[in-house]
Amino acid sequence: MATSIADVFVQTLVDAGVTRVWGLPGDSLNAFTDALRRDGRLRWLHMRHEESAAFAAGAEAAITGELAVVAGSCGPGNLHFVNGLFDAQRSRVPVLAIASHIPSAEIGSGYFQETHPQELFRECSVYRELVSDPSQMPWVLEIAMRTAVEKRGVAVVVVPGDVFFADAPARRPSAPIRAAQPSVVPSDAELRAAAGILDGAGKVTILAGAGVAGVHDEVLALAERLKAPIVHAFRGKEHIEYDNPHDVGMTGLLGFASGYRAMEKCDALLMLGTDFPYRQFYPSKAKIVQVDLRGEQLGRRTRIDLGLVGDVGVTASALLGYLRTDRDDAHLRESVAHYRKTRKDLDALAVDDGKRPLHPQFVARLLDELAEDDAVFTADVGEPVVWAARYLSMTKERRLLGSFTHGSMANAMPQALGAQAVDRDRQVIALSGDGGIAMLLGDLLSIRQNDLPIKVIVFNNSALGFVEVEMKAAGIVNFGTTLDNPDFAAVATAMGMTGIRVERGEDLEPALRRALWEPGPVLVDVVVARQELSIPPAITIAQAKGFTLWALRTVLSGRGDELLDLADTNVWRRVLG
Repeated sequence: MATSIADVFVQTLVDAGVTRVWGLPGDSLNAFTDALRRDGRLRWLHMRHEESAAFAAGAEAAITGELAVVAGSCGPGNLHFVNGLFDAQRSRVPVLAIASHIPSAEIGSGYFQETHPQELFRECSVYRELVSDPSQMPWVLEIAMRTAVEKRGVAVVVVPGDVFFADAPARRPSAPIRAAQPSVVPSDAELRAAAGILDGAGKVTILAGAGVAGVHDEVLALAERLKAPIVHAFRGKEHIEYDNPHDVGMTGLLGFASGYRAMEKCDALLMLGTDFPYRQFYPSKAKIVQVDLRGEQLGRRTRIDLGLVGDVGVTASALLGYLRTDRDDAHLRESVAHYRKTRKDLDALAVDDGKRPLHPQFVARLLDELAEDDAVFTADVGEPVVWAARYLSMTKERRLLGSFTHGSMANAMPQALGAQAVDRDRQVIALSGDGGIAMLLGDLLSIRQNDLPIKVIVFNNSALGFVEVEMKAAGIVNFGTTLDNPDFAAVATAMGMTGIRVERGEDLEPALRRALWEPGPVLVDVVVARQELSIPPAITIAQAKGFTLWALRTVLSGRGDELLDLADTNVWRRVLG
């Protein structure tokens, strides 16, 4: 039997170390899925929605650091990839998307289900190409895979269904595709210039992002030399927060007052591998040195005094040799003390005060205490990421995934599938919002069908809670944010999972213990307070004015009960607690 283009796909993926493919079958993809079946070395993970498949593949790539693969049929099928692929691209993880196409002879005729994937995915990929002739293979596939792993992004290969069936051209196999590991360090002159700025500053603060992954010790050594507190962006949390005496928490919309203060009070800010986007949280007067492997990132978010292109770990170690050793540690001590006070205040909110519904902070804190030291957490955009940022504590082995740059709803549950598929024995916990879980609810079936023991914790407040906070800050009366939810635990039970509903504080710990230790998939539907305020560390005058306007407009619109609920949930327990 001749080797087909589909067979070449499978063999090339196997050679590259790929072990699974996420997707949803369809007629134009039949040759590929049949090749998977006949070969038997790649596991097909069937999903109920292609968006979920793309999110899962992105999470797999984030956990392993290796290429992950998603495949979908023509037209509407692979078009559903777009949100998950955008997230993978913006999270800088290597994903190969195999997008099958209509019959090659029909392309351009407005044929049934015709789209042009190589154009549709242009904005969310580092490479995309149409295989219109079998002779293009396996060149296009290999270029796509190599581009994905080297540029850490999404590569899309578009293949008409008939081309998949065609005989493959003869070609000597290439070496397996693996990412190169170069070492990039700034020049001597650049390191001296950076040291001059940092040594000339009385108070130095470090802002650490995802670029500090794998170089925890190098960053801490640099922080110790500089006597610098370390503030982290959300994507840096899992990499730098643990075993860190310099940690002062996050800044930004989800962060802590201590993180904001440590940056605002510094004379020099050292940015390490971060693309933190919120300009209003950068210091107003400090000099700024930025280190990033990608030169195009330098100065993109705030004005800088010096930009260095280099690996964070290598650059941090190299910089040590240029820095003075006699720094005063007053700024570090003050920042850490402020963090401890902020941390104490936040923890005081994460309690069971006996009222119903429960405070979401209490749910997140208890979950953090009960989870394994190597657990993988995923968090939905919205209020779940707030509680994850503030109440999940990282260890060297724990991971935290989310749609932190793309900011998509509904990411947590499908990302949990991707993480769990890598290791079925590792605890994987999705912190899902009620809006997020409902958006891709059908893929609870994918959890059961693929036999993945994921734990889904639903923060059920019957609202798009973070959107309501944004409306309050803008002075807008809440509208269109109410969610008429089902009993999610009952839905999960009907889908073949264990479903547990929690409405009282005394029931939460037993429910979470059962969920975390039960061998199969579990969904815990926790009814939490709707009017919980997740206030950023710095409140602008406009936000304060907006909140006042919201209160007045809410009363005038006949919904004063919302103010009473807000006070009961937030104000009184802060005053009395």
